[in-house]
Amino acid sequence: MGRFSVMNHLVIFSVFLSSVLLYRGDAGVTSSFIRSEWPAVDIPLDHHVFKIPKGYNAPQQVHITQGDYDGKAVIISWVTPDEPGSSKVYYGAVQGKYEFVAEGTYHNYTFYKYKSGFIHHCLVSGLEHDTKYYYKIESGESSREFWFVTPPEIHPDASYKFGIIGDMGQTFNSLSTLEHYMQSGAQAVLFLGDLSYADRYQYNDVGVRWDSWGRFVEPSTAYQPWLWSAGNHEVDYMPYMGEVTPFRNYLQRYTTPYLASKSSSPLWYAIRRASAHIIVLSSYSPFVKYTPQWHWLSEELKRVDREKTPWLIVLMHVPIYNSNEAHFMEGESMRAVFEEWFVEHKVDVIFAGHVHAYERSYRISNVRYNVSSGDRFPVPDKSAPVYITVGDGGNQEGLAGRFREPQPDYSAFREASYGHSTLEIKNRTHAIYHWNRNDDGKKVATDEFVLHNQYWGKNIRRRKLKKHYIKSVVAGGWIAT
Repeated sequence: MGRFSVMNHLVIFSVFLSSVLLYRGDAGVTSSFIRSEWPAVDIPLDHHVFKIPKGYNAPQQVHITQGDYDGKAVIISWVTPDEPGSSKVYYGAVQGKYEFVAEGTYHNYTFYKYKSGFIHHCLVSGLEHDTKYYYKIESGESSREFWFVTPPEIHPDASYKFGIIGDMGQTFNSLSTLEHYMQSGAQAVLFLGDLSYADRYQYNDVGVRWDSWGRFVEPSTAYQPWLWSAGNHEVDYMPYMGEVTPFRNYLQRYTTPYLASKSSSPLWYAIRRASAHIIVLSSYSPFVKYTPQWHWLSEELKRVDREKTPWLIVLMHVPIYNSNEAHFMEGESMRAVFEEWFVEHKVDVIFAGHVHAYERSYRISNVRYNVSSGDRFPVPDKSAPVYITVGDGGNQEGLAGRFREPQPDYSAFREASYGHSTLEIKNRTHAIYHWNRNDDGKKVATDEFVLHNQYWGKNIRRRKLKKHYIKSVVAGGWIAT
């Protein structure tokens, strides 16, 4: 209890009071907001957001992700356009003083007649938790310096703030999302798939737009980890160009710590960060019974320890529950395979993208239906996750503005606008969630609520512990709920 202030609990309680109605009503809300958006076209390549760094062969497209299971390592990646240069990363806890060095590897590849630059991946391990590190990458006379902060050690009451972005692309709407996210104070991004939308182009322009997107997001990705998941726009299946290997561009450029979670593929994996256990699934890889992803998830769920990481979060690209006309029912096959596991293990929240709009569900499930018998419709289920679709990052395909009517009972809130979300974990029992609409260039908090932890909120012993926490914060204060 000593690690958390009275103010934290008062903030949680005040937000709970303001959002309690979100749980009490049966009918959801379809927002009537009509957004004035920028045209859904990509930013021209000569725009400053795609600027190439100064210096011959200067490192560009710098991005970091978690490099191990528990947050004591990062993978730093970058591209040198003209020649390999160095794959070394110099780093230390004091700016300008690099006590340590790590050496990575590099490669390049072709896609149609496009030839990539030299792509470097370097694992920096053995880091201390909750520490700011400065790092330098260089190529000949050109060098660039950045920094990142490691997460707190694994602990059930470790606070942490995640950003959630999906279906981003590289339009002016995408830029609005990125700029507003960078003002949010979040410490890492849970990315829900569909990065560059380079597959909207043909021939050599596909690779060119993968490069431009890497430079576009660098102001954030070079300084904090983005935890990647793949969407349909990463598949890049283009037989007319002779390119038939799925995920070829994505897997060359964006790596994940999949081996640390005993996964056989970088497309599905898990990490632990602060008080969260995060599982990333691949909607476009085999997942039915007996496939590698099915076997892996079965084992990974057994490894979850809610005493250490109480928050269980799942990321996927295709939403399981979606009341938009766009991509309606596309997540049904994954629901049939995995939903029973999600309920059994009391997953707290599942984030998805794919649909270019925002939607949040109540806690519901459809596990009683088995084709031949049982309830045919989703029903309230206190053990089920909250399902949230955040596929509104800003890409060139535009918004999905046609929601199905009437709004399903399970749908709590939905709106077709661009934006991003944040999930701020306060302790083992509560997290504060916000969806921020990018309203004509301004960040507007539109949907917000307190997320109650599924594990610590349901067990009687843990409820007593939670009540003790609250009573010990303010003697004679407000009553535990």
